[in-house]
Amino acid sequence: MRVVSLVPSWTEFLHDLDVDVVGQTKFCVRPASKFRALPRIGGTKNVKVEDVLALKPDLVVANREENDKAQVEALMEGLPEGVLLTDVRTVPDAWAAMAQVGSRVDRAVDARDMVNRIQDAWGEPRAIVGQAGYAVWSSPWMVAGHDTFIHDVMRHWGIANAIDGGPESRYPTTGKDLERGTLAARQWLLPSEPFPFQPKHLPALHAAHPEARFRLVDGEAFSWYGSRMLHVTAHLNEVAQWVAETA
Repeated sequence: MRVVSLVPSWTEFLHDLDVDVVGQTKFCVRPASKFRALPRIGGTKNVKVEDVLALKPDLVVANREENDKAQVEALMEGLPEGVLLTDVRTVPDAWAAMAQVGSRVDRAVDARDMVNRIQDAWGEPRAIVGQAGYAVWSSPWMVAGHDTFIHDVMRHWGIANAIDGGPESRYPTTGKDLERGTLAARQWLLPSEPFPFQPKHLPALHAAHPEARFRLVDGEAFSWYGSRMLHVTAHLNEVAQWVAETA
């Protein structure tokens, strides 16, 4: 089966299931050995529809949040039975979607085995140890609200999300630069993606908000579903401990 993946986390999952991935986005960086070896069909939000169709895939794996609706619909027109649109907003959603993807690519047993291993590694949701905000962008300052996969990963590991975006916005923004905006939480997690927060960003934040605490975190640990969930438990546990200790 020829598969094109429009989602970085699904790309890694498909490769781990030994599926014949024939195309992926420029953000599909895992596994590293496949990053430059396969055709790239644009970004997650600007998929080159004609390039995808030219690869003659049997299946295109997409995601409701990560991909552009119009582009996905265009692919559905070209491949009426060949687009799988996933929708992952919670940890259990991720497990169900992994089983769904595995079934569509004839790897149901392997996918279920991986889900079982992840469930064993993640265990039951932890008791809340503290709260934090989770930034996803800078200039403007944008954060992860409720009804997001990031929010549910935080909750699973005992971190309450200090931000409530309300029903209108899952990713609310202050409309100001992070150095000048009024922070709604005392503790902040600054991920490596989608905005690549780095140590160089910390001095300005500390100067503007001396009362706050900031922690650089692995964005993949909080926002990637699929097989990446097997590799991030130690990091998530460390972050939860930091939240508890600095509360």
